[in-house]
Amino acid sequence: MPVPFDCTDGFLGAYWRRPEAYFDPHVRRSISTFNLLDAHLVVETLDLPRSELDSGAWDEKYGQLRNMTELDLGCRILRMTPG
Repeated sequence: MPVPFDCTDGFLGAYWRRPEAYFDPHVRRSISTFNLLDAHLVVETLDLPRSELDSGAWDEKYGQLRNMTELDLGCRILRMTPG
């Protein structure tokens, strides 16, 4: 199931085209992965991606993502039917 670029669900992969969102503490609070980690460590670890976004290095490497409308992140929907 492809994830649309403007996904509003708020799971970890929802912001694949909007990586700046991960710097927002409100966004991170809605992502269970971040809640399982030490908050101080998360903020420290985000320093590298923040500097890459600020310098334009991220867009040089991954800028093509900003033109895509959806991306297959490996999400799958499973449906079970009674026996």
